Amino acid sequence: MAPAQYTRITLAERPKTSITSSTFKREVVPFDLKPGPKQILVKAHYTSIDPAMRGWLNDARSYIRPVQIGEVMRAGVIGEVLEAGPGSKFAKGDIVSGVFGWTEYGVFDDKAAEKIHTQPGVDILDYLGPLGTTGLTAYFGLLDVGQIKPGETLVVSGAAGATGSVVCQIGKKKGAKVYAIAGSQDKCDWLEKELGVDKAFNYKSPTFFDDFRKTVGYLDVYFDNVGGDILNYMLTRLKPKARIVLCGAISDYNKAKPKGLSSYTNLIAQRARIEGFIVFDYAARYPEAQRELASWLQDGSLKRRFHIVKGLDKAPDALNLLFNGGNTGKLVVQVSDVKAKL
Repeated sequence: MAPAQYTRITLAERPKTSITSSTFKREVVPFDLKPGPKQILVKAHYTSIDPAMRGWLNDARSYIRPVQIGEVMRAGVIGEVLEAGPGSKFAKGDIVSGVFGWTEYGVFDDKAAEKIHTQPGVDILDYLGPLGTTGLTAYFGLLDVGQIKPGETLVVSGAAGATGSVVCQIGKKKGAKVYAIAGSQDKCDWLEKELGVDKAFNYKSPTFFDDFRKTVGYLDVYFDNVGGDILNYMLTRLKPKARIVLCGAISDYNKAKPKGLSSYTNLIAQRARIEGFIVFDYAARYPEAQRELASWLQDGSLKRRFHIVKGLDKAPDALNLLFNGGNTGKLVVQVSDVKAKL
């Protein structure tokens, strides 16, 4: 039975620095949704919370159009088809993923959705984690951009996050020596004891820089999720022909004016390179990556952790967890009462 009304969260104002209570607006609206030809009515089950979402709030030139004032906040979602319109390729009960945003229900074109085909050893939630854009970012960023090789030294910042934790594990699978950087001792313990990195460093430790220098020395690949002072330091620790994979800059996203880099000339001296990338550019190759990532999930060699926040109303607060170190693993918001197996 359809509800009388539903909740959605829209952008109310553009934050100048951190997200505040006035950034978003909670709206309760009448349920008057009906799919048209080649459309589907979707009930959201889980929505993804990702660092990139902070950038989508800025009215600036980027790889994707910014979210507009009054629009439903953009986000990846896993949901269920409640009704399919005439000529739709989907059927009632299908589980689908798409960029449906922060809304309990919505009508979307068929082309905006992908059907999720469940398989043994894989949960639907994995399609927001290791089989979703975070895992795909790790896969293509490390293998295509970083071009990691057996025996090389890999350093990963933001290593306890959704993308970083997968990067660490792929690095080990490819024969690299993997050093992880995270923001608490609990996260470092998880990275070492459960994910098997060679050493994890707490960047908040007063001896972090000395410990890193003495233990790691120099690196071949740096997978950067944080930017800022850590990136600036890693620029001084490059081996010849080193590669820096510029995936994110979470330490700078909430700053009105990020501090620039001062160690970049080492790229010249070491004949190294730094390269940014966007996972959407690899869309045609998603299936090949998902097949390999799924096989690792099924044999138990790829581990994942989800931090689940319950209730769509909590989505804005959940987004802030990414910037204060409040999550370990993949952060999602549970929108409905459907529970994952994990």
